[in-house]
Amino acid sequence: MGNLQTRISKSPQTRTPDTSQTQTPATNRREFIKNGLGVAGFAAASSIMAACEIPDAEKASDTEETDRIPEEREEKGSADAVEPEIEWEMAVSWRPELLTLYNTARFFATKVSNITGGRFKINPRPAGELVTAFDVLPAVRDLEVDIGYSASYYHLHADPVQAFGTTIPFGLTQRQQNAWLYHGGGLDLLNNFYANEYEIIVFPAGGSGCQMGGWFTKEINRTGDLDGLRMHIPGLAGKVLEKFGVEVAPHTTILPDAIVKSIQDDVIDAAEFTGPADDLVLGFDEYEGRLYYYYPGWWEPGPVLEVQISLDRWAELPPHYQNAVEVAAMAANLDSVASYDTRNSVDLEKVQRFAQIREFSPNLLAALKEETDSLLDTIADENSIFADILTNWRRFRRKIIDWHQLAELSYLSHQGSH
Repeated sequence: MGNLQTRISKSPQTRTPDTSQTQTPATNRREFIKNGLGVAGFAAASSIMAACEIPDAEKASDTEETDRIPEEREEKGSADAVEPEIEWEMAVSWRPELLTLYNTARFFATKVSNITGGRFKINPRPAGELVTAFDVLPAVRDLEVDIGYSASYYHLHADPVQAFGTTIPFGLTQRQQNAWLYHGGGLDLLNNFYANEYEIIVFPAGGSGCQMGGWFTKEINRTGDLDGLRMHIPGLAGKVLEKFGVEVAPHTTILPDAIVKSIQDDVIDAAEFTGPADDLVLGFDEYEGRLYYYYPGWWEPGPVLEVQISLDRWAELPPHYQNAVEVAAMAANLDSVASYDTRNSVDLEKVQRFAQIREFSPNLLAALKEETDSLLDTIADENSIFADILTNWRRFRRKIIDWHQLAELSYLSHQGSH
């Protein structure tokens, strides 16, 4: 890509590229994140917020998903007329049928265009059009695509550190995960890792809230019921379940639109995806037979999706465009969760008509949590970067659990009481 012309700001809140000093990619790309550029200053971008019009709360629960995509307008915004016109192709890990997942990528792209007065355009492309669903991050790294939208835990085979970017079993809720990423040092730690391993930078840009615990063809009451179960499940949770005799079908072997058929054809006995809204899109309501829908999704309590950009591409962007990416990602992060909460609450009623909804037993959850903690410790013993992040993450989790149990849990237990 040639030389990067970049200045690393000394301020922890503002990072302003400069063309006065030429540095080589070999010496500068990794330092891009280490010196503070990784989580760029949102305070510096606050003036951009006015141009970032969050969708009105008037969106009804039965509104078409595409209605929440802001209309693209050719506004001047704060972009200077001399700033270049840029058009990027975005590889997305999901297809348009999964409305919230795919349309969050569209939402992000439209925000970037609006903020830059239409001069920076990003074109989301569904899984399979540019690269496969599980090849987005490598394609970003190798400059095969300009930008990606994916989940970091799709690449745990490369390094388990990437689980922190999406979710950890028995980990942080959506609010807690965002708090850790934005204010607990999590995003800095992850972007240091990404800069060194992949020469990319990532921005949280979507989430589902706490997910459901998956679909099962039989009741699961104790650990013994897991033995011999064949289940489609991603992430570290699969390794936890293997300890209890579960035969894990990796997420890369069964694509989302084939999950229900795989259960119907007796290839697997259980599967998880997200929650009622997406699960109905996959066709679980058309399954011929009895299904048990378990909760909570202990393996995905607050998963986060990412916008992924190579440091080469990032360095090419004018400061205003970089701010636009950051602000648009934050807006997408908020809107995605709000959309899931709204749609899941509506579609839960549909699920209740055909599925047996069950809660995992306390004893089963306790055993699974104990095994999860053991797995995390084992990985930390073998991976120093994972160990460093795990220490920070656990410290943050202890404190925020104390706060949320005090301020949130009691209230929620009474919120719906009569």
